[in-house]
Amino acid sequence: MRQLLPFPCDPVDPAAVYGDLPPAEARPTVRLNMIASIDGATTVAGLSGGLGGPADQALFAVLRSQADVVLVAAGTVRAEHYGPSAVPVAVLSRSGRLDWDAPFFTAAITPPIVVTVAAAPALERKQAAGRADVIIAGERDVDLAVALGALAERGYARVLAEGGPSLNGQLAAAGLLDELCLTVSPLLAGGEAKRILAGPALPSGPGWRVRSLCEQDGFLFLRYRPQQA
Repeated sequence: MRQLLPFPCDPVDPAAVYGDLPPAEARPTVRLNMIASIDGATTVAGLSGGLGGPADQALFAVLRSQADVVLVAAGTVRAEHYGPSAVPVAVLSRSGRLDWDAPFFTAAITPPIVVTVAAAPALERKQAAGRADVIIAGERDVDLAVALGALAERGYARVLAEGGPSLNGQLAAAGLLDELCLTVSPLLAGGEAKRILAGPALPSGPGWRVRSLCEQDGFLFLRYRPQQA
């Protein structure tokens, strides 16, 4: 991997480039990692894996190694076939309906976390309690600030969000994103795939600034932070 910004460096250690995530003051720091094609598609045939390559996979491993916990929506866990992880994974599911017999739960290396709501069916909440650490974050809709506070209480200071786009949009709308890591895959995808954020339009703000830009094998690795950060 070579760094192009903020200054040229070839080669560069990704762990060093991405190792400067600052702490947030009153909650865990949230870093979002996503991949998109040149034309903005986040999936090919419904999966993000079709966009990646060895360089992207290597950075994915680095970002996971620097996280205390991964935050991901249930739909992404199902679509991307998440398996057991050495890093705790917090799954957001308002309904609490998850595949409790999947290896993600039955062969877990570290106990997963299920973030749900008080209105989730009692049977699903009971199932969750038998397979995972359960966080109730809201009555009918997941309150992400409450969820992050509960993760902080468990000692998690660095959160890596991995989507999907609806979760990303909610984090952005709530002002809970501290860094956005975007891999631009050297592919044109077309189709109807979502962008990295989905949901209502966001209010205009001061914008985001580039923290670093790296390249390897045609992939661009961009890192953005809010302008005020």
